[in-house]
Amino acid sequence: MIVGLTGGIGSGKSEVSRRFEQLGIKVVDADIVAREAVNIGSIALTAISTHFGKDILNADGSLNRAQLRSRIFENLNEKRWLENLLHPIIRKEIVAQLTQSQTPYSILSSPLLFETKQNELVNRVLVVDATEDMQLKRAAARDTNNTDQIQKIMATQISRIDRCKKADDIIENHGDLNELDTAVKKLHTFYLQLAEQPISS
Repeated sequence: MIVGLTGGIGSGKSEVSRRFEQLGIKVVDADIVAREAVNIGSIALTAISTHFGKDILNADGSLNRAQLRSRIFENLNEKRWLENLLHPIIRKEIVAQLTQSQTPYSILSSPLLFETKQNELVNRVLVVDATEDMQLKRAAARDTNNTDQIQKIMATQISRIDRCKKADDIIENHGDLNELDTAVKKLHTFYLQLAEQPISS
């Protein structure tokens, strides 16, 4: 059984993901897969530097993520080009990692679970939900992005209402970490029970 874990920027998805890992569950993180897809020497990074120019790279030859982010959020055509390049590469690696999992169920953690149709790879969807004000505060405290850039990122993601409508399970992450622990452990017990049942297609 595969559970798709998603949530908007600053929702606390990473905290939830970490707790499932601590419970011994295999977590495939789409963000990590995406970062590794553009490592130095990768086909994807070569294509990106050819398309955007060498100034998209840092001095050591690695991808300048801040500059790339700025370029694609200013130009939707460039964003589309990048997605067409990376999404198939990322999806292939995600499938490979999920296939190798040996835990009773697995988690696919992805901020763009619906936008990239990665929800087609999972049996259930778990959404980590937070108010937009909380998302902005958390994302601003965690990242170097300013509020304007965070709002642009939020605008590219599925709306909070639509995301929750598509969920099988929801963790409302409006409280403290103890409440989060309790919610994750409760779902973990539930998922272990589900994992013992035959999976319907």
